[in-house]
Amino acid sequence: MKNRWLIAASAVGVHASIGSVYAFSVFKKPLGQLIEGASNNEIAWTFSFAIFFLGLSAAIMGHFVEKHGPRKAGMLAASFFGGGLLIAGLGAHLQNLYIIWLGYGVLGGIGLGIGYITPVSTLVKWFPDRRGLATGLAIMGFGFGAMIGAPLFRFLIDSVGINGTWWIMGVVYLVIMFASASYLERPPEGWMPDSMKEAVASGAKKVTADLTQQTANEAVTTGPFWGLWIMMFINISCGIGVIYSASPLAQETIGLNATEAAAVVGLMSLFNGLGRIGWASFSDILGRGNTYMIFFIMQIAAFILLPNITSIILFQIVLYLILTCYGGGFATLPAFIGDLFGTKQLGAIHGYVLTAWAAAGLVGPQINAYLRTMTGSYETTLYVFSAAFVVALVTSLVMKSYISRARAKLEAEATGAEQAA
Repeated sequence: MKNRWLIAASAVGVHASIGSVYAFSVFKKPLGQLIEGASNNEIAWTFSFAIFFLGLSAAIMGHFVEKHGPRKAGMLAASFFGGGLLIAGLGAHLQNLYIIWLGYGVLGGIGLGIGYITPVSTLVKWFPDRRGLATGLAIMGFGFGAMIGAPLFRFLIDSVGINGTWWIMGVVYLVIMFASASYLERPPEGWMPDSMKEAVASGAKKVTADLTQQTANEAVTTGPFWGLWIMMFINISCGIGVIYSASPLAQETIGLNATEAAAVVGLMSLFNGLGRIGWASFSDILGRGNTYMIFFIMQIAAFILLPNITSIILFQIVLYLILTCYGGGFATLPAFIGDLFGTKQLGAIHGYVLTAWAAAGLVGPQINAYLRTMTGSYETTLYVFSAAFVVALVTSLVMKSYISRARAKLEAEATGAEQAA
């Protein structure tokens, strides 16, 4: 029997590697200098392709993860992600943006999607007593990947150039991800840690059954699935919108200069990561539905307050609070899926829901840029985002009502079965 905490560490290894994609901004200016004639928009497509193929491959390859297990899926993710960086390095060496799009964007993006969902569904099964904590640990690694990667990439670019950086890091990530994936394994069916078994046997703890045990294709036809999709789409769209405009917003609203605003942006990754482990852990206590309701209530207020704040400290508090909710939404999602649909095909269902990420990656920045152009400020954009969170809150209330009714029905059926026996 493998150690579940080492399984969690392996999951962090995979996620911290692929999470380095969020440090792509480090490459933007050097790529513009390297490839003559490439516009900022053309270079930005490299990152857009990566996020798009992340969502697409997560949706398509979820069934592969469930069928072949986390070890094979993790190694496949390593091959795509690490190999994609090696090909991107060739593109940089040849100064060919199309090869970079293929390597970093398409192949790397496929590796991102497979690598993102692979360890999460496994962790949920290893931590039936702490689903939120377990998935929060792994997805926290994704949030911190850019914090580790950005300064390392910057150093390597100055030392060996972009192509050398991608070749070196491609090999490094291949090694880390292969080593991490080799330890990943599902627990036996119905497995529980000894402490949980003892608590259940003594009556100190009651096992809360999942509402259903559904396949991915069954889940996608239900209202709760689309409730989750809508909530994630809104949370991600608005969060990406803030990430996209944080620096100019800080300069316009509270008068920071470009260097000061960059420092504020730098700390956003920290709170993004902390929100993932913090909120996911709290969801084990608060309940997944209540946690999402808190996300949306706080962000309705935060997006209204943000454009009217003049205090530097208060601005940062509100901004970082938004980032914790953004990260927390990702980390709490897998445990929520397990509660609603069980763990039979959690990875595949997770992949389907993550199509909201691919859609939000296109919508969030575009809405932000459009409204900024039309109004000349970010104030209207933030109010629109606040209104969107009202829709998300209403959706979460409907979800909570559904869960309460379904839980009551499940308990009534269990009581009836006990009485009949």
